[in-house]
Amino acid sequence: MNLPAKSVTRDDGHPLFTNSKQTELQKYPKKPTVSPTLAELLMHVDDAQNSPVDHRAVEIGYGCSSLPSSNPFFLCFNNLTYSVKVRKKLGSIPFCGKNSDETESNGINTKILLNEISGEAHEGEIMAVLGASGSGKSTLIDALANRIAKDSLKGTLTLNGEVLESKLLRVISAYVMQDDLLFPMLTVEETLMFSAEFRLPRSLSKSKKKARVQALIDQLGLRSAAKTVIGDEGHRGVSGGERRRVSIGIDIIHDPIVLFLDEPTSGLDSTSAFMVVKVLQRIAQSGSIVIMSIHQPSYRILSLLDRLIFLSHGNTVFAGSPGMLPSFFAEFGHPIPENENKTEFALDLIRELEETPGGTKSLVEFNKSWQARKNQRNGFSMRSNLSLKDAISASISKGKLVSGATNDSNPTASVPIFANPLWIEMMVIAKRSMINSRRMPELFGIRLGAVVITGIILATMFWKLDNSPKGVQERLGFFAFAMSTTFYTCAEAIPVFLQERYIFMRETAYNAYRRSSYVLAHSLISIPSLVILSMAFAAITFWAVGLADGLSGFFFFFLTIFASFWAGSSFVTFLSGIVSHVMLGFTVVVAVLAYFLLFSGFFISRNRIPLYWIWFHYISLVKYPYEAVLQNEFDDPTKCFVRGVQMFDNTPLGEVPLSVKLKLLQSMSGVLGVNITGSTCVTTGKDLLVQQGITDINKWNCLWIIIAWGFFFRILFYFTLLLGSKNKRK
Repeated sequence: MNLPAKSVTRDDGHPLFTNSKQTELQKYPKKPTVSPTLAELLMHVDDAQNSPVDHRAVEIGYGCSSLPSSNPFFLCFNNLTYSVKVRKKLGSIPFCGKNSDETESNGINTKILLNEISGEAHEGEIMAVLGASGSGKSTLIDALANRIAKDSLKGTLTLNGEVLESKLLRVISAYVMQDDLLFPMLTVEETLMFSAEFRLPRSLSKSKKKARVQALIDQLGLRSAAKTVIGDEGHRGVSGGERRRVSIGIDIIHDPIVLFLDEPTSGLDSTSAFMVVKVLQRIAQSGSIVIMSIHQPSYRILSLLDRLIFLSHGNTVFAGSPGMLPSFFAEFGHPIPENENKTEFALDLIRELEETPGGTKSLVEFNKSWQARKNQRNGFSMRSNLSLKDAISASISKGKLVSGATNDSNPTASVPIFANPLWIEMMVIAKRSMINSRRMPELFGIRLGAVVITGIILATMFWKLDNSPKGVQERLGFFAFAMSTTFYTCAEAIPVFLQERYIFMRETAYNAYRRSSYVLAHSLISIPSLVILSMAFAAITFWAVGLADGLSGFFFFFLTIFASFWAGSSFVTFLSGIVSHVMLGFTVVVAVLAYFLLFSGFFISRNRIPLYWIWFHYISLVKYPYEAVLQNEFDDPTKCFVRGVQMFDNTPLGEVPLSVKLKLLQSMSGVLGVNITGSTCVTTGKDLLVQQGITDINKWNCLWIIIAWGFFFRILFYFTLLLGSKNKRK
């Protein structure tokens, strides 16, 4: 791609952006070195530069990856072994030809997924793991990327000869999943910018972060799609190859030392796949170790790879450079024909051997002897002469990890676990969520519409209730339905987190931000929408139904509705952290909220609930808002709800003439010794509260309890994320 040159220079006088690879090569005809990292290039970008920069493709370098590096990293893994237990299927018949990767004990099969896998990867190189489906490619990548529980994985993983601790690996590495987990309504530029705000430290200025994103867009070949949304099934967006490159970009924004990728070319056409691997080659040559799994690389992709590992049922059948493949298979007795794709031939041969009775055992044994002869012949291995401490110091000084750390006494400690403080993370998460919500207004609009329609129906059904005994019963029904409705309308929170679950797991697995930041940010940004929903519902129903206590009563009614929305959304959010399926989540929410309503005290008062169910009454989320609004309505000793003749309204005597009712009242007065007339107040609001069993907690305490429930479920949601989102195999 021929682009106009831009006169932006580094401190050493060399151009930062060039118009072609040829220009770059002409400037360095006899001095082949590993090209500077992207971070190193951007260190020379002026913070306060006001002149517009025409961002073009950054020439990362095209030198040979085998050239020596000033601070090479050397990743070595030895005898990685991983197995899982699989229960024997019912009705299975034992047979002699059992797979060599399975052993049986007490009816339980132990399936070996990785069997003593060893290898090495160097800075500046791409190591590819190949094999048929089920060969163990993704499992090996997970093992190297610390995505398998430490107790389940055997073997060692070292970097520059030192055991690589899990905590440090998460900081210096990145993992790109096979699936493109991205927010569909963000543009490519916004997606990378949010990743920069998470990954890059606060000490790096906003202008440098933007410059880094722009350079990365050019490096990934995404300039034409920078302003295009990612898209999904319902929104047209970028192509599949562009999505994959964005997925890679968000994980390399901080310039990691080690990059793991699980089948980055899966589902792409040959051209898109080649472009993705070409980008990975540039990343490797910028000073990183790139390790990826790939199903069947094309001839062009094979030319970009430096090291290969072929797997078959968890065993290594070849390990070496692509150039060694012809001699390896020739010595094995199956020479690769001329003009044949080497990897296709190898994979076809491995597949044929797997179908034979002996499987690939002969090839596995031959590889072991061949590797031993090769090592004896070479007599050395290209290893780093720098300790891990010194290598990390050198990388940080070049700009990798973009940590800004300068603690030379302990460079591993100088790499921060998280790039930013908690409050910065919260701001970025909140900003991203608000942009997503603003671009999908139908989600909040539907919820607001449901609340408004429900409020209108209730307002017209219970229009201007009076203070008669029937009015009292209707008020009780209104409050019970209104409080339960606030919880049911919170069910929309289930798909919100379920859609973000795997994005959240990917981002937190490698310390993009804290789990606590995510919980706090989503709690805070939910409040404005809850305020709007609560105000809409309260304003529609309070005056129309004719509830008591004027403006102060309305204010408390609004607060109760808001607290109910808060507790309900917190409860549903907590459930979404436990349940991983949308329909299952809706089923659980509807069932649990129905139980809460049943034990709230509306259908049966507290003093009538059996003792063995009373505990459910006190954990019912509907109980506390229901009791709060009842007290707000009826806790007035001067207000009468049942007078003398109204005593008979809800009885068979309610239809008799008024004169008969008055005579009955006179008779009752004589028996009771109390004068009861037709207008005598028989039942006040406090009497109604006693009848409903609402005597133990006042309305303000009920309100605080509802709010406390909301915080309690948010805390439970945090622990659910902490314990349930490790994203590791057992």
